[in-house]
Amino acid sequence: MSDKARQIANLLSPTVQALGLELLGAEYLPAPGSATLRLYIDVPEAELATRMVNIEDCEAVSREVSAQLDVEDPITGNYTLEVSSPGIDRPLFTLAQFARHQGESAKVVLRIPQEGRRRLQGPIVRIEGGGIVFLVDNAEMSVAFENVDKARLVPDWVALGLAPQPKKGAAAKAPPKKPDARKPAPVKKAAKKKPVGKPAPRKAGPKQPGQRKPNQPAAKRPRAE
Repeated sequence: MSDKARQIANLLSPTVQALGLELLGAEYLPAPGSATLRLYIDVPEAELATRMVNIEDCEAVSREVSAQLDVEDPITGNYTLEVSSPGIDRPLFTLAQFARHQGESAKVVLRIPQEGRRRLQGPIVRIEGGGIVFLVDNAEMSVAFENVDKARLVPDWVALGLAPQPKKGAAAKAPPKKPDARKPAPVKKAAKKKPVGKPAPRKAGPKQPGQRKPNQPAAKRPRAE
């Protein structure tokens, strides 16, 4: 949480608690012209097994909190108030909430990069002093709580019944293909065209009178004197 969001959450927490609910934390998102104040509420931990936050709870918190904000006026300018349940990807705002969900996987954004990264994801191993130990890339990584900017749980979709169970054992690898021992299919050759035969020689017919042989000069007639 930002310092502004933490200040507002501390201010409103007793009001939400008086309604039989718990204020998990707040998000304050400033923007030009209007800001957004988002509150996350839940039922007390002792009632989680038998009760869930409903729309009536959100409406009741919105009414009571709006009246208190009008009186206390911790936000200057216009803003939009949103009251929500934590949802499946529950946000984590306090060190106690990290401890409550030890063993579950979380997605975290850091204020200052650590070990060359500003984002990390992995199971919450334990709480150690004022920090949280995560398992990241098969190695433990300790993060100071003050360096956590945002954090949310990563839902286990399989445990929730929203994803299929993984198959037991690794899938067997297909053996490498052997070269085909069968004879290759015969290659079809293009059909050869039959050569066109020479035209048969024509038989000479009977000579006509006055017809000359080919390539033979014409007979000279005697000139009259």
